[in-house]
Amino acid sequence: MAAAALQIVCALLYANLGEWLMHKYLLHGLGKNPGSIWAYHWYEHHRVCAEHGMLDPGYRSLKWAWNAQSKELAVLAGIVTLHLPLLFYLPFFVMALYAALALYYYKHRRAHLDPEWAKRHLPWHYQHHLRAGNGNWCVTWPWFDYLFGTRIQSPENRTGP
Repeated sequence: MAAAALQIVCALLYANLGEWLMHKYLLHGLGKNPGSIWAYHWYEHHRVCAEHGMLDPGYRSLKWAWNAQSKELAVLAGIVTLHLPLLFYLPFFVMALYAALALYYYKHRRAHLDPEWAKRHLPWHYQHHLRAGNGNWCVTWPWFDYLFGTRIQSPENRTGP
């Protein structure tokens, strides 16, 4: 039982670290280069959110189009596939990782469909898009933003997470 709990805790930390690393270095680092495969994040997702006050209408319906939302799902599917061989050896880790990926997608999508919900429940992600600029890399939980000192709070939210 302790081994299962350890796998679950490690998977949640691993998933959150993965969010931080991917968001900072791939989506914003490499993604600012217009020729990068990661450019969709900066030039589609962030642009649309800036124009619509955090709202990203692309999340309203999933269409058979190669857009920011389908690319996000493709990356998540790639992460699932990449970790599939570990399922036999670390089943609780892999299943917790998959649950964390599903939670990430749920929270990220909901944040961009309901900005008021995001402001209340994911203030770090809301601030990433509308106020903080270069920081607040985590979406699901701000754990690694706090650990690495990249959790930037706007003045009106100093008492929040």
